[in-house]
Amino acid sequence: MASVPLRPARSRMSPMPDTIAPTDVPYADGPLADPADGLVWAVSCTPGRRPVQLSSRQAAQRLDGEAAPEADGAWTWLHYDVVHTASRARVESIARLSEEARATLTGTDRGTRLEAEDDLVYGALPAFDDSMSDDDTNVSAWRFAVLPDLLITTRRHPVPALGAAYRWLQRDEAPRTPAEIVDRTLLEFADSVRRNIAMLDDQLDRAEDLLLTLDQHTDFGRISGLIGKVRRRSTELRRVISPVDRIFHSEDLELPEWAEDDIRDRSQRQIHAALDDLLALQDRARSLQDELASGQAEETNRRLYTVSVVTTLMLPATFVTGFFGMNTGGMFLASGAMGTVEAGGVCFLFMVITWLLLKFAKLL
Repeated sequence: MASVPLRPARSRMSPMPDTIAPTDVPYADGPLADPADGLVWAVSCTPGRRPVQLSSRQAAQRLDGEAAPEADGAWTWLHYDVVHTASRARVESIARLSEEARATLTGTDRGTRLEAEDDLVYGALPAFDDSMSDDDTNVSAWRFAVLPDLLITTRRHPVPALGAAYRWLQRDEAPRTPAEIVDRTLLEFADSVRRNIAMLDDQLDRAEDLLLTLDQHTDFGRISGLIGKVRRRSTELRRVISPVDRIFHSEDLELPEWAEDDIRDRSQRQIHAALDDLLALQDRARSLQDELASGQAEETNRRLYTVSVVTTLMLPATFVTGFFGMNTGGMFLASGAMGTVEAGGVCFLFMVITWLLLKFAKLL
């Protein structure tokens, strides 16, 4: 499946990173993983029970098969920061994953993909940085490989959506399969898109209010700036979310039965709904852009009309002043003391006659 490039995230830290501080964990003193080896967190989950933190050694034992899950149906979630050399080496040594899945987890390709091999589902999906400002959109990629009893996630930059899924896991009982964590992260991604859409929709509301109160003092430059920013940002969002929607609608994607409901059905609806909202926003922005162009054309025509009327009224005066400006002998009114006043009266008379003719022709 072809990869779709994403815009890389900036290096600044998000205000809500996926790295969980010890005070954020209510059911333990804090993640027992050692950040030095790139393991951000490791949890063991049994459906219907609260998750249990694992240390780096326990996580390694689970991956190596030296320690079995505490109960049937239990699964493990390991989250790595693959900027660390040690974590990349650890992920690349997971024998249960295929070579392509390991390459995806540790790769640097900024593409969007989703693949399935037997019971294994892996891929790379986008997420938004919550530190987005009005003039910036940061996109970061997170990667995952999921089996019925194991979830491996990796990232090179903090991914707030993963942190939100981790906190959701703390508050509730463990879900039935790790596929629900992938679904939850995609839900956070879709919610991020909707939050951005809501922000852009507010800007369109301001632009629409200015257009509805159109008068001679309307600042078309400000309206154009608002609509232009919305169209630019919505286009950036669409470039990120459209590949994800296409992946879920691909007929070539065949997910295992245990992951079909969570990853495909629910996630597909979430992403598609967010894309529909985004397309509706773009349609509204284009509609306001057309209305703005109509308003600008109307204002231009009004100004040209005013200039045309003034120019037409001044044509007789221009003719009279040109006539009296000729350096010829026997000029009419040249010898009288009131010649200038009389010439001015002639100019005014011709202007009135012209104005009456324009009114009679309904040009004014």
